[in-house]
Formats: sequence, C-alpha cells, structure tokens
Amino acid sequence: MFADTDLQKLIFGRLTLEAIPYHEPILLVTFAAVALGGIAVLGAITYFRFWGPLWRDWLTSVDHKKIGIMYVILALVMLLRGFADAIMMRAQQAIAFGGSEGYLPSHHYDQIFTAHGVIMIFFMAMPFVTGLMNYVVPLQIGARDVAFPFLNNFSFWMTVSGAVTVMLSLFVGEFARTGWLAYPPLSGPAGSPGVGVDYYIWALQIAGIGTLLSGINLIATIVKMRAPGMTMMKMPVFTWTALCTNILIVAAFPVLTAVLALLSLDRYVGTHFFSNDLGGNPMMYVNLIWIWGHPEVYILILPAFGIFSEVVSTYSGKRLFGYASMVYATVVITILSYLVWLHHFFTMGSGASVNSFFGITTMIISIPTGAKIFNWLFTMFRGRITFEVPMLWTIGFMVTFVVGGMTGVLLAVPPADFVLHNSLFLIAHFHNVIIGGVVFGLMAGVTYWFPKAFGFRLDPFWGKMSFWFWLTGYWFAFTPLYVLGLMGVTRRLNRFDDPSLQIWFVIAAFGAFLILLGILSFIVQLAVSIRRREELRDTTGDPWNGRTLEWSTSSPPAEYNFAFTPLVRDHDAWSDMKKRGYSRPLTGFRPIHMPSNTGTGVILGALSVVFSFGMIWYIWWLAGLSFLAMLVVTIAHTFNYHRDFTIPAETVVRAEDERTALLAGRV
Repeated sequence: MFADTDLQKLIFGRLTLEAIPYHEPILLVTFAAVALGGIAVLGAITYFRFWGPLWRDWLTSVDHKKIGIMYVILALVMLLRGFADAIMMRAQQAIAFGGSEGYLPSHHYDQIFTAHGVIMIFFMAMPFVTGLMNYVVPLQIGARDVAFPFLNNFSFWMTVSGAVTVMLSLFVGEFARTGWLAYPPLSGPAGSPGVGVDYYIWALQIAGIGTLLSGINLIATIVKMRAPGMTMMKMPVFTWTALCTNILIVAAFPVLTAVLALLSLDRYVGTHFFSNDLGGNPMMYVNLIWIWGHPEVYILILPAFGIFSEVVSTYSGKRLFGYASMVYATVVITILSYLVWLHHFFTMGSGASVNSFFGITTMIISIPTGAKIFNWLFTMFRGRITFEVPMLWTIGFMVTFVVGGMTGVLLAVPPADFVLHNSLFLIAHFHNVIIGGVVFGLMAGVTYWFPKAFGFRLDPFWGKMSFWFWLTGYWFAFTPLYVLGLMGVTRRLNRFDDPSLQIWFVIAAFGAFLILLGILSFIVQLAVSIRRREELRDTTGDPWNGRTLEWSTSSPPAEYNFAFTPLVRDHDAWSDMKKRGYSRPLTGFRPIHMPSNTGTGVILGALSVVFSFGMIWYIWWLAGLSFLAMLVVTIAHTFNYHRDFTIPAETVVRAEDERTALLAGRV
C-alpha cells in the first residue's frame, strides 16, 4: 500500500500548494493583472465572434506571412514582460542604498535578472528576427512560401510553447536564479535543488527545437526556391544576412541542445558532466554554452544589418554602395563569429597564448563590421536622404553601435578584460550593441515593412516619439553603467553600501523610464495607425520606392505572393523592373496549389508545454502520456501531407487586375 506522501508524489511529483507564490505580493498582483487581462481578451474575442476566423486564418495557418506576423506579435508581448523585469531591477538598484533593502528580496531579484536575459534573447529578439525573415525572405526571392510550410507553423508553436513555459514559472514555482547562461555548479542539483533551472532547461529546449527547424527551413527556401535569374550575387542583402543567420542557427543551436541535455542528466540522473566529482568539469559547460552563445549574438545582429542596408538604400534614393563587399563582409562575420567564443571567459585561466589568439580574432571581426558602416555612409553620401522613421532608427544605430563596437574592442584586450570582467561596464557594452544594433534594427524593419504587411503605414509622429525616447533613454540608462563599471561595481547586486554610487543608478533608472515611454509610444503608434488606416492607406503598392522584389507585390500581398514567378536580372530587382517598363501579364494564368492550414502545430505545441511541466515537477505519468500523445499526433499528421487547396485561375486574374490598377501610377 502507498503512504499518503508516496501517493501524492506519484500523482503530483514535487508540485505542492507551497509552489503557488501567495506569500509574494508583487507576484499576486501580477497574477491578478494577467488573469484579468486574459479574461478581457478572451471575452472580447468571444463577443466579437473572432474564434472561428482566428483559428481558421491565423493559429492554424501555414502562410509564411501570417506566421511571420504572429512571431512579431509574440516578440512584442515578451518585450513587455522582459522590460517589466528590467524596470523592476533599475528601480530596486536606485533605492537600495545604505540601510534600505529596497522592495525586492534577493531571491526574487535573482530570478528577475535571469528571466530578463532569457526572455529578451530567446523570446523577444529571436522571434522578432525570425518573424521578419519569415515574412520578407520568400517575397524577396520570388517564392510563394517557404520550403516546408507545415514545419514553419510547427516551429512557431514550439517557440510559443517555450515562452508559455517561462511564463508559467512566474505563477507556479520559481525561475532560475543563475543568470541567463546558468553556469554550473550553481545550476547543478546541489546549487539549485528547486525547479527554477528545470524551467530554464525545458523552455530553452522546446524553443530551441523550433528555432533550429526554422533555420533549416529558411536555408532550404533561400538555396532552392529563388526566382529564375536570381543568382547568389543578385540576392538582396537582407536575404544574404538571413541565409548567414540561419547557417549559424543550424551550426550553433545543436550545441545548446547538447549542453542543456548534459545539464539535465546531471540534475535528473546524477551524472557528473559539469561537476568537479568523478571526472566532471564545469569549464566544459562554459566552453559549450559560449560556442553557442557568441554566434547567437551575430544571429541577432546580422538580420539587423540587412534591414539597415535596405533602409539606407531606399531613403538615400541610391543603390547600396559596395554590394559585393557587403556580402563578403557578412560571410566573414559569419565565419569569425564561430572563432571568438573564448573572449567571454578570458579570466578563467586558459593561458596567455589562448587568450592572445582569441583577443586578436575578436579585434579582426570588427574589420568587416566597420566596412559595413562605411558602406552605409557612402550610400548616404550625395544621396537624396529623406528622414523618415526607419532612417532615423538607422542613423541612431550608427552612432550608438559604433560606441558599442569600440567598447567591444576594448574588452577584447585580455588585460583590460581582467579589470572590467563581470562589471557593469560589460552590461553597458552588451546592451550597447543589442539595443543600439538589434532593437533599433528591428524597429526600423517593422516600420519599413509594416505597409507591405497591412496595406497602410504607421503614424510617423508617434514613430518619431518612440525613436527619440528609445535613443535618449538608452544613453541615460547605460552611460552610467560604463562609469560604474570603470569604478569597479560588479553586476547582479541588488543593493549597495556606498551612497556615492546612488546618483548613477538613479540616472540609469530615469533612462529606463524613458525607454518605457518609447515602448508605450510604439503601442500608441499602432493604435493610432489602425484608427487612421484609411488616411495612411498605401495606394501604390510601393510606398517608399523600395528597390527589392517584395515591393513588386501588392500591399498586403496575395496569399500566393506571385501569380507569375518573376524573372530577375539585377539585385535591385524591383527598381530594375520599373526601369525596363515592366507590366504584369494579364493572361496565361493557371490554378495555384497551396497547402492547407492545419492544427497539428498548435496541438503539438500545447502537448510540449504539458510534457515540460511534467518533467519540471517530476510528474512522470503526465510527461509520459503527453510524450506518447505527441508521437500519436505526429504520426497521424503524416497521413495529411498531401492535402492542399487550389486557388482558381479566375481568382488570380481578378486579383491581378485590381493590383495592376493600384500600381498604375508607378508602373
């Protein structure tokens, strides 16, 4: 017979009522707000009868454009969550001086800075980048969809499942208190016996599967589905950066999967891969995690470089200066990004020779990056520059990112790194390149391609408000951290004894507040633009004289993208077509076969959340049943691979007639 405790462990594993953080007032208020917000959203969807269209047209869609939009929506939601963590940290550090403990207990603060890093990298920046690549790349290369449409849907829902798993840790149990890379021995079973690290592991494993499959999908799309005439050296620069990004994803993410699997074995089975016992070595974890981690930085920044190339060319009214050198610089950065991982742990005793090699390679990688900056500047030189919102983000990036690059070269010098390692200087540098590079690039991309996705432009006034709040907020928030880092202040501290430091943290908190205003301005921009969409309606199909192939389609594009596969003669394909007096054929249409929508991805994503929850809390029967259900659903889906639907030729003719009329003023 089972004792009550044995039966309870069999049914609920480690899950008890104590896992609900009812003793944490901040979490209770957050839970109440999230619950009320969720009820309001569900009520609105039900009241306006959106469930049917939402399920049929969006959640089950295999259309790359809709999946790309959903990726961006996920990223914006997680941006709000991740930034809430950031502003809580800044407020805590601004007030916790002298005798004050602040308002965050240390265990809560440790979870917050870990969750902030994990959410912003994995569930904000990665979905944002993937969403833009999903939407734009097939349009730029003249393809009707990605190579594997269902895999695209499945990849998205695996990413969502990882995000849901992270969010669950806010209300059931706790999150990791290890920092966003979870170094052992702190992340081992002795250092973190609770469920926090397990939430971390399973959220990243699930999302990592989605990211890896998305990378494979986009590589296949770019390599095999380009329009006739589009050789590699005629691809748009954004497509080039997407190709290199996804090659890095396919090369780096299996390493992350492997190292987290080994950490899981240490925690679940009692192996000693990353402990000092029985031949283990914590430094092996550090090497493996950074072999993934440094390419990850370039996985994020390379698509932003591609966005800036498109924006600078468009708003300077010129072809991009040095196209070939841009491509070669992108490829060189891709290769070198895999050869510099050890500069993240210069201080861990690798020796002078090893440190010298990685210091030199880190300095070398700044050369192709600097070449890109000069190419953008030469593109602007004597161009007809118009300072629209995407161009403002680009100019703000150039100023901000160059400073981040220079501090990066400083940190690449091992003796300097020995002084600055683990200080707030490092935090300032990292945010310098991620905010000034990745976030500014993503905001430029959203503004640039928004009319392509929805048929109307974003309101420029609120776009400029968002830009200026972000730019000034960044400098107020992180310049003090450079100063504090040079003074020797280390990161991950939730209170300080020296009152002379407080003014710097107050300034940093003020900068975080300005960034908050920038985020709110963007939300207002979306709301105002939707309300004024008729005024902001795109009636040309080519609102900003874009030069690449996606601007040859209507805004928004038809479900099939291209009724006729375009013939490409130049890497500025749309500009070249207009010069040649391109007009669309109005005869010769054939029915187009497109894959059907499917709910399999949603179901597998939901089952992945259940499986991860069972593994986190040691509810083995739940984990086993959900895994078996995933296998059954996957096998059942294989019998549906042949389903598709046909767009009749008459529909295509009608849509093409309408689009030709819209474009009559430009073509």
